[in-house]
Amino acid sequence: IPAGLGFASRPLTLTPPVSPSRRYRGLTLVLTFLCYTSYHLSRKPISIVKSQLHPNCSAVGPNPHNDSNSSAWCSWAPFDGDNYKELFGALDNAFLVAYAIGMFISGIFGERLPLRYYLSGGMVLSGLFTALFGLGYFWDIHVLWYFIIMQVCNGLVQTTGWPSVVACVGNWFGKGKRGLIMGIWNSHTSVGNILGSLIAGAWVSSAWGFSFVVPGIIIAVMGIICFFFLVEYPEDVGCSPPMHHDAGGVTSKEKDPEAVTSNEGPLSISGHSSGDHSGSPKEPAEEPEAISFLGALRIPGVVEFSLCLLFAKLVSYTFLYWLPLYIVNVAHFGAKEAGDLSTLFDVGGILGGIFAGLISDYTGGRATTCCVMLVVAAPMLFLYNHVGQNGIGTSIAMLIVCGALVNGPYALITTAVSADLGTHESLKGNAKALSTVTAIIDGTGSVGAALGPLLAGLISPTGWNNVFYMLIAADVLACLLLARVVVKEVRGWCGFMARKRGYVRT
Repeated sequence: IPAGLGFASRPLTLTPPVSPSRRYRGLTLVLTFLCYTSYHLSRKPISIVKSQLHPNCSAVGPNPHNDSNSSAWCSWAPFDGDNYKELFGALDNAFLVAYAIGMFISGIFGERLPLRYYLSGGMVLSGLFTALFGLGYFWDIHVLWYFIIMQVCNGLVQTTGWPSVVACVGNWFGKGKRGLIMGIWNSHTSVGNILGSLIAGAWVSSAWGFSFVVPGIIIAVMGIICFFFLVEYPEDVGCSPPMHHDAGGVTSKEKDPEAVTSNEGPLSISGHSSGDHSGSPKEPAEEPEAISFLGALRIPGVVEFSLCLLFAKLVSYTFLYWLPLYIVNVAHFGAKEAGDLSTLFDVGGILGGIFAGLISDYTGGRATTCCVMLVVAAPMLFLYNHVGQNGIGTSIAMLIVCGALVNGPYALITTAVSADLGTHESLKGNAKALSTVTAIIDGTGSVGAALGPLLAGLISPTGWNNVFYMLIAADVLACLLLARVVVKEVRGWCGFMARKRGYVRT
């Protein structure tokens, strides 16, 4: 446009430029999403391959070994005996017990080591042990201890994942819409389960070793990408950290980092341009010390949510490891079809996590949201066991509903609740607690994750009805453990409504 017409000579833009803070927040969300997707992608194959390690040999065809009358001639030793369900439970338990024990230690290391190195190193090692499990097929290994050792090693190194990714996201996002953002972000769990099921299902009937080798390669490659591109803290790239609380210690809505930027670049937390003191090294006295294990336990709500997650994760992981086998035994589908159908439970988990985050953001009641979903989940589990296999349409609907109600509270506690407690006002701004608090909550939940598949393996020979009764009881216990926090939230709402109506002087 000619300058003589009075218009500015610089070109017009239809959209404002994207600030560095917004770009880095988006990059952090995408990278951590893909990282933890690959973690769950590498955990899922074992549940798909179980039905191939001990299939129904009579459906495969006649026994080619005329000198043997065994009905398990097509099974993979040592899972060809009558105790195969107990051995499957031992495999699950080896991973989950190692994961639960390692998680309590992992958070402490995560606060004291560079998260980028810690996360990427764990992913590469996890890829190695996942692939080694699958190589047992090509190396014709039939020793139980080989598979147990691979599961234990994988369980230990996978504890590097969750505290690291939650700490990274918590470092970049304040509390304002954390429930919704992390509810959507937490769909990586279900996306990973779905992809893991589909990838494992592609080879389960032909060469089940690839069901582990391919996911192992994927998580190792993602670990290398994470090493080169992940940004741990906003301060590392000159951006302002999010505001988790106001000066008075009362939780406030998230202050968008873009609100404290200028044309010259992001501002520091004190309001001065980052360029004003970029050359000034941070004094050692300004670096807060990482919180201790006992100090994290004293944060209000940590114990209650940790114990609630123990029972909520017990239910979720029982479905994760046993749902495909349950569908094979009850609905009489093939291994691949059962694996594909089981992904609907994770589709429901995505919807449940988003719904739980949205509602908890709107109401401010994280515990109440979890409690309501857990209460509704109990009768839905009962109905799924009794009418869920009456037709393909009913099965699909019930799987999605149960997935939403079971995984919704689990997703909310492990993401938004963990981040809230890791930046609690009692910490007075100390950000060196996110990884430890996350590890305590998820570590306690992992104890339930270890118990669930183990109990399912022990109870399932007596009938699948008893397994579902165990899951329903766990849901009820999870709800009861949040009772004190729910009462506190309800009292807060009542007080707020009373003040709003003018019944209480302020």
